[in-house]
Order: sequence, then structure tokens, then C-alpha cells
Amino acid sequence: MTALEQQITEEMTAAIHAWFDERLLRTDLEQAVQRTSLQVGIFSDFLLDYKPGRTIVDVDLDFGDDERPTTPARLDDAQLRDNIAPQLRALIQARLAEVADTPLIDYRFTAKGKFQTAQGKLHLTLLEYLNENKRQLLLDRIHTYIEQKLLRGGKPTKPLESFFLTRHLLDTQLFPVLDVAWTIAQFERIQQLNRERPQALAEHRSNITQAVVDWAESNFLPRYYDVQASAYRAAEYTLKPGMAAENAADQIDLLLYGAVMILRHAPNYAKAKGLKFLDIATQLGSERAMRMQDEGSGHFAPDAIALKTAQVECRAHDIFAVMTIAIKQEEASAYEQALLFVTRLLQQGFPKSYQIKLKSKAKNYLPLKGLAKSDTHRFFANALVYPELQPLLHHYARAAIGQFEWYADTEGEKNCMPGTYAVFGLALADACNFPLLGYYMENVDEEHQSVQDAMTAAFAIQYGVTASSVAALVACLRRSTDSLKLKLQAELDDVEKLGLLYQQVQSLESHEVERVLYPIWGKVEKLTALARKAQGKRKALLEALLAKINAT
Repeated sequence: MTALEQQITEEMTAAIHAWFDERLLRTDLEQAVQRTSLQVGIFSDFLLDYKPGRTIVDVDLDFGDDERPTTPARLDDAQLRDNIAPQLRALIQARLAEVADTPLIDYRFTAKGKFQTAQGKLHLTLLEYLNENKRQLLLDRIHTYIEQKLLRGGKPTKPLESFFLTRHLLDTQLFPVLDVAWTIAQFERIQQLNRERPQALAEHRSNITQAVVDWAESNFLPRYYDVQASAYRAAEYTLKPGMAAENAADQIDLLLYGAVMILRHAPNYAKAKGLKFLDIATQLGSERAMRMQDEGSGHFAPDAIALKTAQVECRAHDIFAVMTIAIKQEEASAYEQALLFVTRLLQQGFPKSYQIKLKSKAKNYLPLKGLAKSDTHRFFANALVYPELQPLLHHYARAAIGQFEWYADTEGEKNCMPGTYAVFGLALADACNFPLLGYYMENVDEEHQSVQDAMTAAFAIQYGVTASSVAALVACLRRSTDSLKLKLQAELDDVEKLGLLYQQVQSLESHEVERVLYPIWGKVEKLTALARKAQGKRKALLEALLAKINAT
């Protein structure tokens, strides 16, 4: 071994020792694996990333190629592969032997290396370790869990348990022969047991979906596709020449199961992956995927996704999250039937990030700037013409509102959460809908939509600051953006109205109070100057608002 090889080997050896030594300092190893019987160890892999003058060992590094090194590499592939890698492998084996039966290491462990050489980037799997005793222990625990908690049990389960179980069931080291129907049955049973706990159910569904996505991207798809991954855009899949997915119908069904889980339950930004999986299944010759492209997932009963009467005709496709509504007679009963159709579908799990394709002679829109002039907008604006439909619109809005969901036909500055048009129209129509507006604002993600600013401005003009409006106004202001400016200063010169505002922000955190006041007075310095000049009760109230902002 040359002096240079020895030097580089020592650098990597020190980094590997540091990784093990650092983790052995942890005092929570036993507690970590005692949270659930489905975990027998914490770490299952690491990556050694070498560039000239720098070596990193960690679990969250990218095994793929990255930027060009700034320092030229002086070793070639053969030196690393033949002289250095065997020594690193022996070192890792020795360190693993010390901790193999502790909670530090899972039933298996993979050590990979990524080395910058004179020829480019060299990728090596340094070691694949399997602890058969731990593996068998984990398998026994998995089957016991399924038998006791899923098959015989009737109680909700923990998201932490589904996090591990879903990944174990798709782990080829644990289950070399994948029984897709049985595996999907376990996923469905988890959801059934947790159906009465919406927040936990969402976590379970996320765990199921991510497990299927990981299986598809690391196991199934690379058999048939060359994958070009990127940190900046979606992966590109190119079908390998002459590849046919023979005897893989059940595994394609699992891919489709993942696609439907994404399209029905994942946030809007993830939908593209679900559509990509559906497209890939179609490319691989799945007749079921082709039917799903035409008819939807099959999750909904035929009479739930189709309606035809003398007044209206509706159809829905859950894969593409589209509802087509044709209004044959412009009257309240037509919109009533359509609203019931839409609401029932959403209550049954139709994707909230959907859009409406509307055929109607009426062309109404809400009197608010910045909203998309879409068919979805027009449908709800048309329905709002009929006051007798307000209860149905309220019912629809409650079913539609969901964090991190957006109408599929909006983007950019016009992006808006489902329920937006109904809620805005109802709040402008009648003060009895103020609580609904407050509920809507609680769910708004102001980092990804700004249409609430237009509603807040219109609300302030129409209702001002009163005992009945101030709660809804503050709810709107809490979700405003820095672009919003309201002309309320003159109105708030009235001490009684200023007092109403002060009372409404009492329970808010300091940053929330500042957010509420910014569209009215701008920066805190301006409010400070006003307080300095004010007198009496007005001065006391302004100083109290400033104190709320400055509270720690």
C-alpha cells in the first residue's frame, strides 16, 4: 500500500470509528426499541462519502452522483476497490460484531461507499450484514402483532406501529415472496381499525403510502425501467428494451394501490407521483390500469360517481380528480342536486384537490379580485345566486376544507383551498356564516395561497369592526400576507372599536398579534408613534397592543 493509500485509508477509518463511537454515546437505545415490538434495532445502514480532503459517514447522504469535486482525485478505481475497500470492510465487520446484538443495529445493516477517483465517481457496497437471530425474532413479532392487533383486535393502532409494519411487509429480506393480496389486506385493516380517529388515520395512510412508494422506487420499477433521479425534479423512467412485466400482475396491483392511495389521500403536491405510477402500470400492460384511466379507481359505487336527471347531469373520475357537471335547467333544484352529488363524494373520500368542469349558461363570479375565472369558481358563484341553497353550500364547505389541499384548476397567486368560493360567497352574503369563515381561515396555509387577502379587504369594507364581525376579521388577518393593506385606521380611532380589537387578540401569541395589526398600521414603529401621541383610554389600548407584540 502506497503512502497516499495509507493516508486516505486512515482518514476513512477515523470517520467510520467516529460514526460508531458517536452512536454508542446514546443513552436511549433501549427506550427507542421498547416503543414497539416491531423494532429490533435503530440503524440499518450508512454511507461513506469520500472526496479528496473530506470524508463523511452518515445515514442521510445521497448514494447518487453529485457535483464535481474542487480538488482533483489522485487515486484510481482499482486502488480503492482492491487495496482500500477490503480494509474498510474488515473494519466495519469488526465494529458491527461489537454491537450486533445491541439495539444500536437492526437485523440487517448495509454499508455503502461513494468515492471520488481519477476516473469519476465509484460506488461500492462495502458490506451487507444479516443477523439471522434478530431477523427471526422480528418475523415472529410481526406475525404475532398481525394476529393479535389486526386480525383479532378491534382497537385503534398506533402510527408508530404502522410505520414499521408497512415497511417490514414489503422488505424482501423478511418476506422474500411478496403476497400482494395479503399485504394489501393488512393495509386495509389498519385503516379500518383507525377510521374513527381522523388525525391518526391520516398518519397511518401516510405510512402505508410511503412504504409502497419506497418499495416501488427501490425494488419494483428498477426491474423494468432505467431511472434518472434528480434532487430538483421528478425522476425520469425509461422502459428497458425488450422488458415485459410477465407474471407481475399482482405486483402491478400493488403499484396501482399506491397510486390510488396517493391520489385519494396524499397532499396536492404529491399527486403527480400517483399519476406517474398509473401511467407506468399502463405502459406495463395492465388492463386494470387502463380501465382506471377511463373509469376511475373503482372505489366508488356507480351511482355515487354518476347522476342524470331532467335538471342536471354529473360524472366524477377520482383518479384525475375531476367532476363534470352539466346544468340542463338554470334553477335552484339543478344546483341543489349537483351540490349534494359533490358533497357526498367528498364525504366518501373523493380527492379534495379536485376541479369541476362545468357546462352552464350562467356566468357568475364572486366580486373579489384575484380569484381564478375557472369552471369551479363559476359553479359555486352560480349556486350562490339562490339564497335557499346556503345551507347546502355551508355543508359542502365543511366537507371540502382541508389543509394542504387546493383546487386542481388553480395555481400561483390564484391558488386556493377547496371550499374557498363557497365560504367567501357565504360570508359576504350573511353574518351567520362568520363562524364558517373563521373555520376556513384556521385551515389556510398562507405560504401557498394569498386569495384570502382579497376576502379580508372585502370583509373589512362591508362589515368593518363590530362586536359581531371582529372575531371573523381577526381570523382573516391572522392568515393575511404582507401584501395586504386595510383602511381601518380611521374606524379604529373609535375607542370602543379599538377595545373590541384588543379583546379579540388577548389569547394570541405575540407574533400573531403583530400579523393581525400589520395590515392596519404597518410596522410596529408606526403603532408606537401613534401610541406616544394618543391620550386617555386610546393611549392605554395602543400601549396594551404593543405590549402584546413585545411579550416574550
